[in-house]
Amino acid sequence: MKNADAAALLEEIADILELRGDSPFRTRAYRDAARSIQSLPESIEDVAAGGRLEEIPGVGESIAAKLAEYLRTGRSTYYEGLREEVSPGLAEVLSVPGIGPKKAALFHQELGVASVDELEQAAREHRLRTLPGIGPKTEENVLRSIERRRARSERAPLGVALPAALPVLRRLRDFPEVREADLAGSLRRMQDTIGDLDLLASSEEPERVVDRFVALPGVKSVLAHGPTKGTIVTEESLQIDLRVVRPAEYGAALQYFTGSKAHNIKLRGLAEAQGYKVNEYGVFRASDDRRVAGETEESVYRALGLEWIPPELREDRGEIEAARDRRLPRLVEARDLRGDLHLHTDWSDGADSPEAMVKAARDRGYEYVVISDHSVSMGFVHGLTLERIREQCRLIEELDRRYPGIRVLQGIEVNIRADGSLDYEDDVLAEFDVVTASVHSGMGMDEERMTRRILKAIRNPHVDVLGHPTGRILGRRDPYPVDMEAVARAAAESGTALEINAQPDRLDLKDTDARLAKERGALVAIVSDAHSAAQLAMMEPGIATARRGWIEREDVLNALPLRQLLRRLQG
Repeated sequence: MKNADAAALLEEIADILELRGDSPFRTRAYRDAARSIQSLPESIEDVAAGGRLEEIPGVGESIAAKLAEYLRTGRSTYYEGLREEVSPGLAEVLSVPGIGPKKAALFHQELGVASVDELEQAAREHRLRTLPGIGPKTEENVLRSIERRRARSERAPLGVALPAALPVLRRLRDFPEVREADLAGSLRRMQDTIGDLDLLASSEEPERVVDRFVALPGVKSVLAHGPTKGTIVTEESLQIDLRVVRPAEYGAALQYFTGSKAHNIKLRGLAEAQGYKVNEYGVFRASDDRRVAGETEESVYRALGLEWIPPELREDRGEIEAARDRRLPRLVEARDLRGDLHLHTDWSDGADSPEAMVKAARDRGYEYVVISDHSVSMGFVHGLTLERIREQCRLIEELDRRYPGIRVLQGIEVNIRADGSLDYEDDVLAEFDVVTASVHSGMGMDEERMTRRILKAIRNPHVDVLGHPTGRILGRRDPYPVDMEAVARAAAESGTALEINAQPDRLDLKDTDARLAKERGALVAIVSDAHSAAQLAMMEPGIATARRGWIEREDVLNALPLRQLLRRLQG
């Protein structure tokens, strides 16, 4: 359960290095290592105990030593030394979306800003606008970003919350007194950020279950310990709430505590119109309080004339009406994906070789995989020059011959410049099997300019996928302003797929934008954006986001079999 803490430590080290103006390669090394640790399928403590820290992608001898010290002592002398070099609150300023190291340093040097509170005060007193390049609009954006940061501070990204909750759920299911146990709340609905982590269990001995729950390893503190409820705080400072109900009530309780609130309100209204009452104990006939359903979720929905509704859809966005009319979507599943269209190797900013990435994709049972390193303008991540493109092409052709069970394709993640042009001329882009175009810089544009910029890229006949279309990084960077309605329509017209980037801190497109894309006729591509072989397994958050967007298999570009994919790409 230390994985999230260890990853956070490396991210904070990277923040301070960036603030100091250290080499971007060094900063990126810490961020890549942090991302690999977030996606580890096992506890980093077990990895360290086995002497295998350097086997984690991106973790070399130096970072491994820092991690070993942290896991052994709970401290990092290197991190503490870095913190002494900057004002205590200055690194925290970097966590405000839109504040990069240059602005943080400018505010500190010119105005003495050394904390988020001081930044807010300077913005409210209109002192920021006295600095070069800073105007009233920037001040307004800073204040909005601070407000959003505070609103999000109590919520964890799905990619942090889910790995923290699943081991606890597995332990809960192993309790001899527990008949059933599941995630509940926003985590079961797979929202992109999660507040408290909710678990539900059924048992004839609820008090014994709660006793075992609050005594689990990895519990930092116990906030509540009752006969049917318990609340713990984990070592990652995540709060987990457990409620234990009788087996006969489990389905009704699971439906009720999964939510959302809006979904449940709509469901109660439907029940009342039919002469029923619905609560966490079951479905009851209003005339005589006779219980008619509740042991399973399916029975609750069936009693009201509805199909069972997948948890990801329960947001009162038309799902109840669709369930009544038997037209719920058949949501995409992990087994529907035939390949991964977006991953990076050590030819740009990835940690592993192309061959290691191909092996990992083959082990996942994929029919195809696309090596898509960065284009030349991304020099700080070793983007590909024309000469290196040709050299990599020869390597990919060799890998394709050596691994006959999987088709290896050459792609590129090309940067969308400020004017909407791309890093290479059309004749070069035509050489790639898959071109993903992404915005990586100049994110401060207004909506009109940003939309025009992206539409130009989408309409380039060689662009197959628009990468992470709104540029958001959860908890760190807000999406840039862009007219997603116009983007979705243009994508449908040009045949360009819109990416759902499964990286836990991106999940971009978000769910509502994914649904908009579907409704306008555009395809999506669910991709890992893996920067190491281990990260190819990080598809679950992206698939969950797609499901929340009502995405079905036929809406997904990389759900196509190889022949159909190639025909579409070449058409």
